[in-house]
Amino acid sequence: MPRRLDFQNRVLRWFDNHGRHDLPWQKNVTPYRVWVSEIMLQQTQVATVIPYFDRFMASFPTVEALANASEDSVLHHWTGLGYYARARNLHAAAKVIVEKHGGLFPKTVEALESLKGIGRSTAGAIAALSMNVHAPILDGNVKRVLARHNAIEGWPEQTFVRNQLWEIASRLTPAKRVAHYTQAMMDLGATVCTRTNPLCETCPLADDCQARIRDLVKSIPGKKPKKTLPVRETALFIIVNPAGEVLLEKRPPSGIWGSLYSFPEAANPANPPDLGSAIRINAGSLRMLERLRHTFSHFHLDITPVVAHGEPVGAAAEPSRWLWYPLDGSVEVGLASPVEKIIRSLKVT
Repeated sequence: MPRRLDFQNRVLRWFDNHGRHDLPWQKNVTPYRVWVSEIMLQQTQVATVIPYFDRFMASFPTVEALANASEDSVLHHWTGLGYYARARNLHAAAKVIVEKHGGLFPKTVEALESLKGIGRSTAGAIAALSMNVHAPILDGNVKRVLARHNAIEGWPEQTFVRNQLWEIASRLTPAKRVAHYTQAMMDLGATVCTRTNPLCETCPLADDCQARIRDLVKSIPGKKPKKTLPVRETALFIIVNPAGEVLLEKRPPSGIWGSLYSFPEAANPANPPDLGSAIRINAGSLRMLERLRHTFSHFHLDITPVVAHGEPVGAAAEPSRWLWYPLDGSVEVGLASPVEKIIRSLKVT
């Protein structure tokens, strides 16, 4: 039996007996449901994604519903998942699918990849899992399986390493049962060929896994070169009005926490930001809380929360920018992760 066919058969036999068959997006499979799940699963574990996926589908059951939703509502449903550009791109792509494709997903990898936020691997997953199109994928789990099986050393995001893995993935992906094979490869990486403590004794590919044979499992795939992240500092002002609501500001679409709501920000915790003439702050009420750190991919952000009392003066200025937010969360908007954490602590106290 050719090596390629033998590899595929072992993977598919394992999937039939041990793969995951009951994930929410594996039920009532549609390109829309697979797409949303794939975007959510980027940088995020399955167990974390499942409740978010279920709530998202309950509110936006179709691509048309997502396209017609407000950005605030979409970001509200994403609050806590992080990497919020994913949600903004999802919303933007849904509008394109409805406006330019009549609500139907493109049927080729190339056309899918042209949509905002969809890369080659995600396009392949949508095509393979929901349309049974012959398309390879190369997410983090699949990279690990293929890198170990072929003893490909180096960090998988290096161009030379990634190109090798794409060539292998393309060669091994079968024309038949491509949806099952694609899910199987992701499942193998997630449940057997794990980053640490892989279960080699139960792996269907163990007999000819070159990393196992050469005792390289711990060193493959290679790690991302380490670098020291710079540290930035900021102060977030938690301005509480007499009704017990807190003042939030909608951030610009670009930059960190784009289009999310956050507390007004200033460089110095002793100097509140300028909120214009519509909101008065009691300068004598400033009270600093314990500093917290939020880590982005490229830097650490040390945040000093500062509680202050304030109130609107006359008509509210720029209602599209400012929001008095009730602590019961009854207003559905997207919140920056540290803001959500601080609000939860305020509710407790």
